[in-house]
Amino acid sequence: MEDFSISGLLSGPFRSPDPNIVATSVIGAVVLLFFVGFSFWRGLRRRRRKPVRVYMDGCFDMMHYGHCNALRQARALGDELVVGVVSDEEIIANKGPPVSSLYERMIMVGAVKWVDEVISDAPYAINEEFMKKLFTEYNIDYIIHGDDPCLLPDGTDAYAIAKKAGRYKQIKRTEGVSSTDIVGRMLLCVRERSTGDKHNHSSLQRQFSHGHGQKLDGGSGSPRTATRISRFLPTSRRIVQFSNGKGPGPDSRIIYIDGAFDLFHAGHVEILRLARDLGDFLLVGIYSDQTVRFFVSVQGLHRPIMNLHERSLSVLACRYVDEVIIGAPREVSKDMITTFNISLVVHGTIAENMGFLKEEPNQYRVPMAMGIFRQLESPLDITTSTIIRRIVANHEAYQKRNEKKEASERKYYENKTHISE
Repeated sequence: MEDFSISGLLSGPFRSPDPNIVATSVIGAVVLLFFVGFSFWRGLRRRRRKPVRVYMDGCFDMMHYGHCNALRQARALGDELVVGVVSDEEIIANKGPPVSSLYERMIMVGAVKWVDEVISDAPYAINEEFMKKLFTEYNIDYIIHGDDPCLLPDGTDAYAIAKKAGRYKQIKRTEGVSSTDIVGRMLLCVRERSTGDKHNHSSLQRQFSHGHGQKLDGGSGSPRTATRISRFLPTSRRIVQFSNGKGPGPDSRIIYIDGAFDLFHAGHVEILRLARDLGDFLLVGIYSDQTVRFFVSVQGLHRPIMNLHERSLSVLACRYVDEVIIGAPREVSKDMITTFNISLVVHGTIAENMGFLKEEPNQYRVPMAMGIFRQLESPLDITTSTIIRRIVANHEAYQKRNEKKEASERKYYENKTHISE
C-alpha cells in the first residue's frame, strides 16, 4: 500500500499551478466585480437623480387642445410639469376680461393628464422675484413657452428674464387653434344669428368643420378677411399622442358617458371626474358634427363651435378619460353595450337639452331597461351656452381684444418657421 503524506501532495501536480491560469482567473474576477459594482452604482445614482422639473404658465382661458398639446410637449422636456395659472386681475390688466374664472381655469389645468402640479395666481410676466421663487421654492429647472411671441402691453418680451438666465426652453405652438380663434368663432355666430340668415347659419357650420375663410365688415364699409375659422389639420399621430394606449382589463367596470363636449369646460371635467370614480375605465362617446347640428341647432344655435376632431382631442387630454368613441351614436344600443362591455351608462343633471329623458324615443331607453343607467348630480352649473353667453355679455371688449390678437396671429403665420416637436 502506498503512503500518502502532505509533503507528497505538495510535491505533486498541485504544487506549481500554471501562471497563465492564475492570471486569467484574477482578471476575470476583477472584471466581474467591476461590472457588478458599476451596475449597483448606476442603479443607485438613477434612484438618487433629482427629477427635472419644468414650469409653464398661461391664462388657459377658453382652454382647448392647443393648450393641452403645449403642456404635453413641456412635460416631455422634464420629469415633472408645474403649471402656473395667471390670476383674473393680471389677465384684465394685460389682455382684457377672461371668459372663465380662475377657479374654473384651475380645474381645467389640473385635469390635464400631463400636469403634475398647479400654481394659482401666477404673474402674467415673469419677474426676478417670481423667477427666484420658482428656482428655490418649486425647484424648477427650466421655464417653457411656445415659439409664438408673448409680448407685454409695452411691447417687451414676457420671458426676457428667463431667457437671460439661460433657463428657458421653447416648444412648438400647436397649429390651427387659439383662444382668439375660438372667441372669434363665437362672435361670428352671434353676428350671423342676429341677422337671422339661415343660409349663413348652415354656411358657418360647414366653415367650422372645414376651415374656410369669412369676410367681415371692418366697420369702414370695406370688407376685411378675418382669421380663418379653423386651421386644424387632424392627424393619426396627434390622436396617438393624446391617447392612453391601453384598453380595459378583462374584469374592468366600464363606465360610459356621451355628449357633444363642445367648448370643453370645467363643467365637462367635473362630470367626467364623477363618472370615472364609479368604475375602473371611463369610455366617452363624442357625437359627430352632424349629430350635434341636428339635435342642438334646431334650437336656433350655431353648433358645434369646435369640430369633431378638436372636441375629441380636448376630451382625450383629460386625466379622467381612458378612451373615446369618435362620432358616437346618440342612441345607446344593446349591441353597443355588449361590444364595449359597458357596466354603467351615466349622464349629468346639467345639459344643453335638459329634457332628454322625456324625448321619444329616449336615447337611453335600452340601458334604462337593463337597469344600468344612472343620472349624476352635476357639480357645476355650466354648459356650452353658458360660455357663449359670457362672450355675448362682453361682446365689445372681446371684439376689441380679438382685433389686436388677430394682427399678431397673422404676423406669426406669415413669419413662422418649422420647429419639430
